[in-house]
Amino acid sequence: MITLSRPRGTGRTLVVAALTVSALFAAFGGWRYLQARDDSSVAYATSRDAALAAGRTRIAALSTLDAAHPDATLRGWLDASTGPLRDELRRAGAGKPTTSARGEVTDAAVTQLDDRSGTAKLIATVRVRLTPAGGAATDDRKRLEAALERTEAGWKVKALSAVPVATP
Repeated sequence: MITLSRPRGTGRTLVVAALTVSALFAAFGGWRYLQARDDSSVAYATSRDAALAAGRTRIAALSTLDAAHPDATLRGWLDASTGPLRDELRRAGAGKPTTSARGEVTDAAVTQLDDRSGTAKLIATVRVRLTPAGGAATDDRKRLEAALERTEAGWKVKALSAVPVATP
């Protein structure tokens, strides 16, 4: 009778090889993590993402007006702005509006970022739902450019302007 037997040590060799490959992979992953942790491009990307998120929120707030609560609207505008824009909004106030507006940023991108000086520029498309007192709501689309400044309270809008839409 013929018996087949496995060569000795094959299972052990496979286990050692698998452990060696796993250890090398873990070491390589740790080395890449340490490299990335100190990488300035990661810090720049984090700052860009923070400016973008804050810019979207601030532009939405500045595109919103609650006719029933103009004082709360003004507080929201002042919280979202800084510098000359904030001064202008404080002087003008919210008035006594008869139409409410709710702004929603549908898309946005950071076009410039100077992390050292704490400034950024952002472009955004905004859908504004206008609801007149006793009337039907309508949607309006706007393209805006915002200049942002990093303050102690985070990124705020220091200038906001409409971007003209080119027609063919």
